[in-house]
Amino acid sequence: MMMCVTLLFLYRYHVFQCVLETELSMEEGGGAESISGGLLCQESEACLGEAEVEGEVVDEDAFLYISRSCGGLDREDDDVFVETLVDREIGFGFKVGQSFVLDDGIKCARLEAIAWILKNRGIFGFRLQTAYLSITYFDRFLSKRSIDSGKLWAVKLLAVACLSLAAKMEELRPPALSELQTDEYNFDSKAIQRMELLVLSTLEWRMMPITPFPFLHYFFIKFCEESQPRQIMPRTVGFIMAITREITLMDHRPSVIAAAATLVALDQTLTRKDLECKLESLSCSGFLEIEEVFQCYSLMQKLETNSLKRLKFVRPVEVLDNSSSISNICAKRRRLMFNGYDQDKELHDQE
Repeated sequence: MMMCVTLLFLYRYHVFQCVLETELSMEEGGGAESISGGLLCQESEACLGEAEVEGEVVDEDAFLYISRSCGGLDREDDDVFVETLVDREIGFGFKVGQSFVLDDGIKCARLEAIAWILKNRGIFGFRLQTAYLSITYFDRFLSKRSIDSGKLWAVKLLAVACLSLAAKMEELRPPALSELQTDEYNFDSKAIQRMELLVLSTLEWRMMPITPFPFLHYFFIKFCEESQPRQIMPRTVGFIMAITREITLMDHRPSVIAAAATLVALDQTLTRKDLECKLESLSCSGFLEIEEVFQCYSLMQKLETNSLKRLKFVRPVEVLDNSSSISNICAKRRRLMFNGYDQDKELHDQE
């Protein structure tokens, strides 16, 4: 029986990776943009809830493959699969009520790191799983080891190392270390390699944590009645990626983020009682705490509301002006060459 469950888990996990082939890109001069696509690039501000957005591309073949492959699996198989995922997320330290606090300097540096990760996801054509996984590494590292707010270069180096490791885990052709550079610093390969080793040792070489994406098929089946999963998939993924900027990924379990994102993509007007009814309809609802899901759902609701407000007051000319200003600032930034030994030594000395 255990062998069957293991094989089922590996099969289903592989199948669900196809969902992550969703590419949310924006066409130049396309007007209003969805945060479900915009946040995956840079600082786009628009509506999270657009059902169909110019520039969004969904891998239809991948979705059809998922539907056909999973169509013959009964509800009991779905429940067993989800229970296996939940066991794994708990095993990786994702527990109810577990979170950690970052000081303001590190919070700002984290936001810059996420922006850099998402920017390079687009540059190299990485999958969404790769970007999310690298942010998970980043947050797990900071939950176990602190970085002094005065050493922001170390946060930048951590982001580079985490994306490099995630690419090696997920991508067929990960880029060379020399290709992964930030605007402010030009890290040499030895520095990145040393940081990679520090990340690996800090995370105890456990580099395959659960993300929200494998849960999506289960929640699509359970929550989508009239709406087709393929129609809400880009919006759900958009909410998942957007919330990475608002919380650390240790604040909420992946299953909670996946459930909240699916529900808010389907209906942004649900009350706490509505959410409770939705969760109670699940055959194995015990793994989801209503307070956790409601908190995450409410945060995503707020993101959507704020995005609509900002979109109302942003004119195309202002967007172009802001873009030009940012480009000029980046062009003036100093590029520094760091010695890998010195960086690594500083990071170890502060422990």
